[in-house]
Amino acid sequence: MAISVKTPLTREDARKLKAGDSCLLSGVIYTARDAAHKRLCELLAQGKELPLDMKDSVIYFVGPTPAKPGQAIGSAGPTTSYRMDAYSPDLIAIGQTGMIGKGKRGPEVIAAMKEHGAVYFGAIGGCGALLSKCIKKAEVIAYSDLGAEAICRLEVEDFPVIVIIDSQGNNLYETGRRDYLAQKNK
Repeated sequence: MAISVKTPLTREDARKLKAGDSCLLSGVIYTARDAAHKRLCELLAQGKELPLDMKDSVIYFVGPTPAKPGQAIGSAGPTTSYRMDAYSPDLIAIGQTGMIGKGKRGPEVIAAMKEHGAVYFGAIGGCGALLSKCIKKAEVIAYSDLGAEAICRLEVEDFPVIVIIDSQGNNLYETGRRDYLAQKNK
């Protein structure tokens, strides 16, 4: 059974989620890929204000396709998350509590998640057209020059994700493999 999760995602709520939990996200999330993350961290290093409030935020690593008439957004499947690993610890430290993507995360990201209380959600790659149906509104809020990689504010309803890494560092990619092999070898 899926857990309904509302955003903004507080650190307290993030800490309740466990690796392997199926969730349905509703509320506001943001899009950003590596070029946008780099700009955010450059602003942060300069002590300048960011174009979005990172406190209790969830960022979806996606570069959506253009919307067709009558749609909020085009296909919106996750991108590979490790490209954000150089930037994620700094954003988690200032309040980001959730990330959505696909693939493994590095040890520095996991350490920041454990220290500050954040989670990494996985979305199903290859299902971008289906995932886009859960996005009710999309609005570019920063870096429009980046095209599909601009930062967008999305309003989502029952957006399906799985907790891959929880705030304790439990990692479904590791535990799932271990459990599978143990079951297979019985």
